Amino acid sequence: MTDQTKFLLPEDKLPKAWYNLAADLPVALPPPLHPGTGQPIGPDDLAPIFPMAVIAQEVSTERWIDIPEPVRDVYRLWRPSPLIRARRLEKALGTPARIYFKYEGVSPAGSHKPNTSVPQAFYNQQEGVKRLSTETGAGQWGSSLAFAGSLFGLEVEVFMVRISYNQKPYRRALMETYGATCIPSPSPLTAAGRAVLAKDPDSNGSLGIAISEAVEIAASRDDTKYALGSVLNHVCLHQTVIGEEALAQMEMAGATPDVVIACTGGGSNFAGLAFPYIREKLKGMNVRVVAVEPTSCPTLTKGRYAYDFGDTGHLTPLVKMHTLGSTFMPPGTHSGGLRYHGMAPMVSHVAELGLIEATAYPQTECFAAALAFARAEGIVPAPESSHAVKAAIVEAEAAKAEGKARTILFNLSGHGHFDMQSYTDYLAGKLKDPDYDQVALDRALAELPAVG
Repeated sequence: MTDQTKFLLPEDKLPKAWYNLAADLPVALPPPLHPGTGQPIGPDDLAPIFPMAVIAQEVSTERWIDIPEPVRDVYRLWRPSPLIRARRLEKALGTPARIYFKYEGVSPAGSHKPNTSVPQAFYNQQEGVKRLSTETGAGQWGSSLAFAGSLFGLEVEVFMVRISYNQKPYRRALMETYGATCIPSPSPLTAAGRAVLAKDPDSNGSLGIAISEAVEIAASRDDTKYALGSVLNHVCLHQTVIGEEALAQMEMAGATPDVVIACTGGGSNFAGLAFPYIREKLKGMNVRVVAVEPTSCPTLTKGRYAYDFGDTGHLTPLVKMHTLGSTFMPPGTHSGGLRYHGMAPMVSHVAELGLIEATAYPQTECFAAALAFARAEGIVPAPESSHAVKAAIVEAEAAKAEGKARTILFNLSGHGHFDMQSYTDYLAGKLKDPDYDQVALDRALAELPAVG
């Protein structure tokens, strides 16, 4: 074992291709269905909202998909991202475990999200698209697409979940700095938004509602396409640069992880780190892969594996995923990026196949873990990423209790510099652990679409 702390790949080692787990799945992914016919959808069904290059990636089963050179050129602004040995955290915990984290907060937007916003903006620009509409929870995705749009000359319109819009004004300011327009959702600008406001004028909003608004805008304008920051196959694909780099960096460190950890909301940063390791697991690597979510929105741990809409307004195709129901409204916790009713179909699928584990923690425990991490390592995690930190600390403490060393790798998917109000609230004792409404959850699950 080396005593090195940072493991840095040179730019010429930046991955040249994204890895597609669909090529190696032991059981094929269930296809998305047209909500009207119940039949598998085709490229023409997606063409009104996505460029054809993205649609091709969404349905591809090719193992490797080349990263276009203009995208790699932008990636070089921050990639390869560092792998860091959390030696000070290990010491603070008194654990024999070796803790490594892949740090995605070095990107211009401060998270893993530009790994997919950049290629999505590139493919849209190549096909002559002028405008992109999207949604965002905590603002990580909205600011990342705003950044990518500024590079490729695209107008960007972001529907931000209202409670996060109010909680995180500096995320909104970052989007506007990059030239995007940021709108609180639900909004009066769309039929989907107006329908929600008619029932609840003070709605906190949800990612499902914001997706409906963004999709409605894209479908109603010929010059506009929709961009999604998580969940879909092509998004998970683009994020695999994280895991491909991590494999090379862990080899530099002379270490192989016993457990790989990432937080899960829609599933993209988890997929980015985990999918290359699931490939290795299928080839014989002895590694546990753990997805971590909030107890207030427990999609993998409490949700049902079923066909459901990806949005509240039922404008999207039906996909088979772990879901809490498209009308489920999670409590207004500070981890806005994890407040989504569904989980990526491919992440859900590997969970059903037993290739990954899932666990959930309340937000106050995650903030306590984030503080311990920040005071040891100096990096303030995003509230979403704090869930991965919490799980890593649980693993490290288990190693201590057992008196056995284990190697832990987790994805620190973003920094929390725009989320300091949540830390202020935590330090002031104002943060609570709100539970979801079980009656509302049961109602949402009862309304799942019937698929024969």
